[in-house]
Amino acid sequence: MQTKAHSRHFIYTDWILIETQFDPEQLHSKETVFTIGNGYLGTKGSFEEGYPHALPATLINGVYDDVPVVYTELANCPDWLPLIVIVNGDRFRLDQGEILRYERRLDLRYGLLSRYMRWRSPSGNTIDINFERFASYADQHVLVQRCHLTPIDFDGSIEVQGSINGYPENQGFNHWEGLDQGKTDQGIWLQRRTRQSRIELGMGATMKISGTEASLQVSTAPGYPTLSMTYQAKSQQTVTVEKLVTIFTSRETDTPVSAATEKLAQLPDYATLLKANQQAWDEVWQQSDILIEGDSTATFAVRYNLFQLLIAGPRHDDRVSIPAKTLSGFGYRGHIFWDTEIFMLPFFLFTQPAIARNLLSYRWHTLPGARRKAIHYDYKGAMFAWESADTGDEVTPRWGLNSDFYGEDVRIWCRDREIHINADIPYAAWNYWQTTGDDQWMQQRGAEIILDAAIFWGSRVEFNSERQRYEIRGVIGVDEYHEFVHNNAFTNRMAQWHLEKAIAVYDWLAHKFPERVTELEQKLKLTPKERSHWQDIIAKILFLHDPLTELIEQFEGFFQLEDINLADYQGRDRSMQGILGIEKTNKYQVIKQPDILMLLYLMRESADFPYNEKALQTNWDYYAPRTDISYGSSLGPAVHAILASDLGKSTEAYEVFTQALMVDLEDNRGNTSDGIHGATAGGVWQAVIFGFGGIQLTENGPVANSHLPDGWTRLKFKLHWQGLWHDFDLRKGQVTQDITRQLEYLELSLSPNPPNSRSEASEHHISPSASPVPPASLNIQGFIFDLDGVLTDTAELHYQAWQKLADEEGIPFNQQANEALRGVSRRASLMLIIGNRPYSEVQIEEMMERKNRYYVESIQNMTPKDLLPGAIALLDELREAGIKIGIGSASKNAQTVIERLGIADKIDAIADGYSVQQPKPAPDLFLYAANQLGLEPAQSVVVEDAAAGVEAAVVAGMWAVGLGPTERVGSAHVVLPSLEGVKWTDLRAKLSNIARKKPCSF
Repeated sequence: MQTKAHSRHFIYTDWILIETQFDPEQLHSKETVFTIGNGYLGTKGSFEEGYPHALPATLINGVYDDVPVVYTELANCPDWLPLIVIVNGDRFRLDQGEILRYERRLDLRYGLLSRYMRWRSPSGNTIDINFERFASYADQHVLVQRCHLTPIDFDGSIEVQGSINGYPENQGFNHWEGLDQGKTDQGIWLQRRTRQSRIELGMGATMKISGTEASLQVSTAPGYPTLSMTYQAKSQQTVTVEKLVTIFTSRETDTPVSAATEKLAQLPDYATLLKANQQAWDEVWQQSDILIEGDSTATFAVRYNLFQLLIAGPRHDDRVSIPAKTLSGFGYRGHIFWDTEIFMLPFFLFTQPAIARNLLSYRWHTLPGARRKAIHYDYKGAMFAWESADTGDEVTPRWGLNSDFYGEDVRIWCRDREIHINADIPYAAWNYWQTTGDDQWMQQRGAEIILDAAIFWGSRVEFNSERQRYEIRGVIGVDEYHEFVHNNAFTNRMAQWHLEKAIAVYDWLAHKFPERVTELEQKLKLTPKERSHWQDIIAKILFLHDPLTELIEQFEGFFQLEDINLADYQGRDRSMQGILGIEKTNKYQVIKQPDILMLLYLMRESADFPYNEKALQTNWDYYAPRTDISYGSSLGPAVHAILASDLGKSTEAYEVFTQALMVDLEDNRGNTSDGIHGATAGGVWQAVIFGFGGIQLTENGPVANSHLPDGWTRLKFKLHWQGLWHDFDLRKGQVTQDITRQLEYLELSLSPNPPNSRSEASEHHISPSASPVPPASLNIQGFIFDLDGVLTDTAELHYQAWQKLADEEGIPFNQQANEALRGVSRRASLMLIIGNRPYSEVQIEEMMERKNRYYVESIQNMTPKDLLPGAIALLDELREAGIKIGIGSASKNAQTVIERLGIADKIDAIADGYSVQQPKPAPDLFLYAANQLGLEPAQSVVVEDAAAGVEAAVVAGMWAVGLGPTERVGSAHVVLPSLEGVKWTDLRAKLSNIARKKPCSF
């Protein structure tokens, strides 16, 4: 369940990142790691009270401004975080006084960042301080903070100041000029405007206190409006302060200040805002979550990467895209690269298609900038910027500053030569259309992107009359270690592919929307001669490829470069370019990131030329050893993971996958302080789905051919394709395309008396006093054990969690009431507890999650000592006898409990709360487990301690062994007090007697 990264002081749980110690040396990288956001803005994880040399930042997507002459960048917006606590005159700061306890948590499930400190002030006063904050996913213009203050050993004066800091900086440059500020009945407001782009911003803030009485004071220091409260604190008394903030810009409304103050006046309290936020996150995770079992670190880290994509994805604006460093840092100045279309967009395409559409529409809105770039270079059509901002014009800096004060500045040639992006964007647009069937978008926007960018290629290629081939000379390919090459295979083939699809789109338009094709012909000056030219390029473009060996030359002359053995540089801590220098690296066969292999990956899904299995193997063998996968580009490891997985190189695939997976959590490239590696996060999703899940798209929908890494026992996710959701629940050696279809198969094919529907199966209950009918014969091949009360006793832990929840809600609950919850699902248990009390569905979901959180926290301390007497002996005896062993537990934490008990190596299959929809006493869970074991129901023995579980086993047509009193489990074929002293040989004899219908006494 949890893995501690000692160097980072992290604990990973399924959903929560926990930092256990504050390390000032990691201040800036941790600010990035603890970023929160909502698709409209991102706020770095800086401290509310501030810290020396901290770099707090709130970046709103699309709010760009210029640093004159130098570059365009996302402007760091006024800081909404300042929340100052002053204890008897001592200001709370982590660099003063003494930190007695410290914990920081990021809850991915709800985007909630919290921090708990026990702090002793320089004057000796000890206080518990607990900060919480979130950027509402339910309302992107709302930001929320809360602070709990509990004096431990003193009475005295505490002052709390909540401010808006109107002087934010982008590493030394302030993009904002002051316009106005003031106060209202609700609180304070601030008005700012960017210096060059003239974007106006309005913010409002209010503050409330509970647990004591305090008057609200307002200070309007220029550019730093502040709300403050002072109260007399008492030892052990908790006081809560809530600070609510609203934010708008002139990109959304003509009157940002009015919009901010009006919304502020309408906001409810923290708890209501939190529940709305939770509901919004529940909905998005319902579509986007990936469940991994058997690898607790990957379970969290994959979700972490998806979270970072989700908080950067624009849900309500199609004029913006996702910067390379998302909205989490100053790296690359908030510019948009091909990273978005090729690496990040697939995640949204298959889980949040509306966001994918917005991302691609950004490119349509910025076509004027792409056309201006083409004109500048004397080409036709649209030439997309290598780095793009708000207008689509090229914003790649022309020069990079040398870190050596006396060194030469470095010319950045990507803006001029790295032109493969002009095919990468149409590639993404085409795939969006193929995946969603969104003809309207293709007709209105996508076709114009694809056709105008194709016109560029017609003007960019050169015809070599000696070769009778078209060439693309003077480019940088995907491998940026080589800065001036001719006929880069990736660029040439992608241009060819692009032209093929442009013709297909034109023909489709001409057939379906003739008026639109006429409009585009006139607007783009697209003539029959141009389209004929495209056909000629497609037929004659140069591609350096040996058809006998399938080996592709990365660019003309690559094979003549000096070879290199990267193993000779083992133990290095920087890139090969950093070691060799720019000029020398150009002369070696060393590659920054997959280039030929990247081409094969992009052609893999549709099996387009040059992709085939032989080509993949041949080019992998040649190029993978020459790729600087560790320190070249963070975009590389995920691609290598997918292709290595395809080639059956499971160990290597997982190793490079881990490099991508932990790039920010472990800061393994040393640059997390610049911002989240957004492309790597998108690559992680692709590696899991297309690599380990083996997803391929067919005419009938996505199909899986999984290659799960060692240790992964389960991989569950869903994909949206052609308007339908497809559920995947993959196990080792098994592919399950749709859990709904699988359950139907189980119920109709495996049950001894197949019901007509799932609901009918759920209704086939037996009376507790009825005599169970035994299976026709005794051919037992497997055992399915419940967990709670059978192999271990977590019932007390469940009871304590339910009791804590009930106490918090003011609901009577005790041990006797808990007995009714044995074997019952979490939801059903909660419904029994709350009875007829009126709770909304949102509240019910929150309470279930809260109870589970309490339970999960308690099971962290479980060990093999918590196995019940007789459990391990019986498991070992069954395995020695060749009996398969499964778990059938309604708990969604079954995998964790099994790991903590140390019996994972003894279990062949797990059916848990994630596996089926109908809980016990429906037979679904045990039928599912039997199917995972490859057994018929009659070959299975279920061991249960709950009446509902026994009933489910009998309805499924399985043998049932009940543990506990007869009044509870008397419907089982065999009733035992516990597993202590139970032998398989004795149990088999009892079941054999029943099978022969002979009386059996116990």
